[in-house]
Amino acid sequence: MIPVKANFAASLYATISICFWGISFVSTKAVIDKLDPFTLLMLRFAIGAAFLFFLLLLKRYPLKIPVKYIPHLIVLGVLGVFIHQVIQATALLTIDASSAGWMISFSPVFTVLLSMVFLHEKLTLVRSIGIMIAISGVLMVTGARSGQTLGFAINIGYILMIISTLNWAVYSVLLKRLHIELPSLVVTFYMSLLGCSLTIPFLVRDRGWESFHLLTAVEWSHIVFLGVFVSGIAYWYWAKAHEVLEASKVSMFMYMEPLFTLIAAILLLHEKVFFISILGGVIIIIGVLIVNGQIGTIILWRRR
Repeated sequence: MIPVKANFAASLYATISICFWGISFVSTKAVIDKLDPFTLLMLRFAIGAAFLFFLLLLKRYPLKIPVKYIPHLIVLGVLGVFIHQVIQATALLTIDASSAGWMISFSPVFTVLLSMVFLHEKLTLVRSIGIMIAISGVLMVTGARSGQTLGFAINIGYILMIISTLNWAVYSVLLKRLHIELPSLVVTFYMSLLGCSLTIPFLVRDRGWESFHLLTAVEWSHIVFLGVFVSGIAYWYWAKAHEVLEASKVSMFMYMEPLFTLIAAILLLHEKVFFISILGGVIIIIGVLIVNGQIGTIILWRRR
């Protein structure tokens, strides 16, 4: 039984991560026309790795890692950082940020199924209801974005986002299954460093630095945000959430991602607000609380 305080802290970490990742679609879309996907990823993970390295120095964590964990870190870095981000950045060349937020929200479905097979986690009736409620909220939010009913023309961007959701589900399950006995900050630093290293050859091939002068101050601020908060803090907090909660429970927070994408799009891109979007956002949060068993905790707390 997970203590209420630890459960709340892990839930908060996951929520913060999802908040940053939800906004990341808008930030990525803001600069992807100026930079190719590999150059953008090199910049954000270089900034992320530098930021995490600074935190490691402040906390005086040892950088030396056992040899047995190196293959694990490579697998997680390639799947969760390099492949995942390349797929998403490439998809955003052909679809908008809101559509990407919608597609990635289906990742928890894959995570639950994989967790049942590889982590022997159970899918209870209550969690099933929570999943269905969250999905209905996601559909309401994303449907309201365009003011239309659900449905879209299939293109390579949507296919890539479906692959991305499956890839992220595999990463989330492996993050829990591999059980790397290192501080989550250390794990995240090496993943970011690997992600940056893997993109450098593509940067050299495409001479990506030649586009740097095209970036405005606002676009550079988006890149710094992607590096520090998305590639740094979000990945770190996501790993911290997995230290306490089951992989399938943590994945449920991804249903809130379209909500944060919507808010960012409204504030940064000045998109219209629909009442159904607000209602859908509330439903998403309720679904996540049900899946994580926190509705009962809130009710008991109010009765005291």
